[in-house]
Amino acid sequence: MKEMKDIHTYENYYFIGIGGIGMSALVRYFKFSGASVSGYDRTPTPLTRQLEEESIPIIFDDEISLITKGQTPENTLIIFTPAVPVDLKIKNYFINHNFTVLKRSQVLGEITKTTYCLAVAGTHGKTTTSTLLGYLCKFANLPSTAFLGGISVNYDTNFIYSGNEISIVEADEFDRSFLRLSPDMAVITSTDADHLDIYGDFRHFLESFNEFANLVPKDGFLLVKKGLNIQAQHSTYSAQEKADYYAENVRVVNDRFEFDLVTPDEVIKDFVLHLPGVHNVENAVAALALGLKMGISPEVLHKGLAEFKGVKRRFTRITFPNGKIYIDDYAHHPTELNAAIEAVRALYPNKKLLTVFQPHLYTRTRDFADSFARSLEKSDELILLDIYPARELPIEAVTSRWLAEKIRLPKVEVSSLNDALKTIKTHDFDVLLTVGAGNIDTLYEPIIDWLNEA
Repeated sequence: MKEMKDIHTYENYYFIGIGGIGMSALVRYFKFSGASVSGYDRTPTPLTRQLEEESIPIIFDDEISLITKGQTPENTLIIFTPAVPVDLKIKNYFINHNFTVLKRSQVLGEITKTTYCLAVAGTHGKTTTSTLLGYLCKFANLPSTAFLGGISVNYDTNFIYSGNEISIVEADEFDRSFLRLSPDMAVITSTDADHLDIYGDFRHFLESFNEFANLVPKDGFLLVKKGLNIQAQHSTYSAQEKADYYAENVRVVNDRFEFDLVTPDEVIKDFVLHLPGVHNVENAVAALALGLKMGISPEVLHKGLAEFKGVKRRFTRITFPNGKIYIDDYAHHPTELNAAIEAVRALYPNKKLLTVFQPHLYTRTRDFADSFARSLEKSDELILLDIYPARELPIEAVTSRWLAEKIRLPKVEVSSLNDALKTIKTHDFDVLLTVGAGNIDTLYEPIIDWLNEA
């Protein structure tokens, strides 16, 4: 087997699945370094349009004749996401013509080998925590690059750059991708079962997180949410339960959270967080703990946290002149749905909640159907969209109508994405919550336009 060439020495980078949220951060990284980047995706999205506006050529037909000319195995690295089909002609063309073809996780792993890496893992919480950590490092002028799985509201991008010495990455457990990383510091936010289509059962899933924990060197820093079954030596954190790092005196003041941070060495008072929900206080505790370990002063952390605006599609909230409230969130796991709905209930305890949920993956819907049902029952009314398949083929009898039958609510409807807005308009509500990780985000602008007209 030939030794792999340094990934930074290619002239061209071709991305298969270029519009993926994790892929596009790498696209911007190589574009920023001065290389030529281009790629393929199945369909145009707001993110691919944004990349095209940044002068990045993208094709949407699986046709070899459309590939950018002048690319050779010597001058071009091919990067792909596992979400693309195995029979994709473009991918197989590059394989058959002896190009080096790497998964996104392999490329990210190579970048972390040559930088001081801060990695955030977990079934949920990792996007907000890593985005906040990347934001704080840039705010403190540390020479860092953050590769994010969401769009930072502060910077309107999933790629935050202020130098090459430190990398901040989301450590994705899908396909065991995070085991390719070389973390010097790491956070594990949660280990709730997920991706059982990959892991088979929870035991193997948890083993993978323990393998990731063991990647952190002895002189590094591993921070784990208190109560998780992680065997490697680590420090703990929590939202309000006593731990090595935790929040106390948590209070809601003028629609924002305020809290004091307790560390092994001191209590730092009066942090301000504009994101809703105690789960976001917990995310902030983790990011602040790593910020302190990186030498950022409490004063800078105070100011940075108060100016942090969050991540798009992580409880994005708009209030309209007619009094209606619209919230959009990426939640696609029962625990995340609980957090989103409970945050709505805490902020608006007496308002009628209509939830619109798009299940993501047939296997996840099948494996967690009862838990999804119990989470969604916390709404007043519910619209279930058809399951978003992503990389999967349908599973017989696993449908949104099947899931709906498990949900004990007086009003549950099933709708296609195309009919969703029309269905929403037939409901009376005070708060509208749209949730899911598929293409439900295409409803965002039409809903805003409708509520503004209303």
